[in-house]
Amino acid sequence: MAREQGLDLVEMAANANPPVCRIMDYGKYKYEAAQRDKESRKKASHIVVKEMKYRPKIGIGDFDTKTNKVEAFLFDGNKVKVTIMFRGREMQHPELGRHILDRVAEAVAHAGAVEVYPKQDGRNMVMVLGPDKRAQAAWKAEQEAEAEAEAAEAEVTEAEVTEAEVVEAEVVESAEAVPAVAEGDD
Repeated sequence: MAREQGLDLVEMAANANPPVCRIMDYGKYKYEAAQRDKESRKKASHIVVKEMKYRPKIGIGDFDTKTNKVEAFLFDGNKVKVTIMFRGREMQHPELGRHILDRVAEAVAHAGAVEVYPKQDGRNMVMVLGPDKRAQAAWKAEQEAEAEAEAAEAEVTEAEVTEAEVVEAEVVESAEAVPAVAEGDD
């Protein structure tokens, strides 16, 4: 029957009693299954872990630059592994590394949250930050509200300046008119 239609007889459930078979184009079936798998892989999110390395004696400018990069990674949806590298006698003061990691976590709290708290791993201290969508949304809403408030304030200031210019122009006109009258009286 399958050969007459130019199709294949495919056993679907061999363990069923009686076994279940289906008449279909097996090549087309395999192709469509491959396409479904490919589509599901496209929709899957690929979480990438970025790494940022700090030193215990990092300068303010370098700290700010690296922290801004960590923030950008979090806004892109990536996890960030923050590593403090200790050398020599720096190993005697892990509290310095812990302080830096705490500052990083505080600086990017609006973009992400700590997933793995700081822990010593040989000569390194490691902390993992992950993106926090709720915190990001709240921060963006706050930024938009501030921008709207500044725009409203700028409009009010502009209206006040325009009003002041009108009053100033009236004062100048009246001042010019007064001396002209005074000159005629002499």
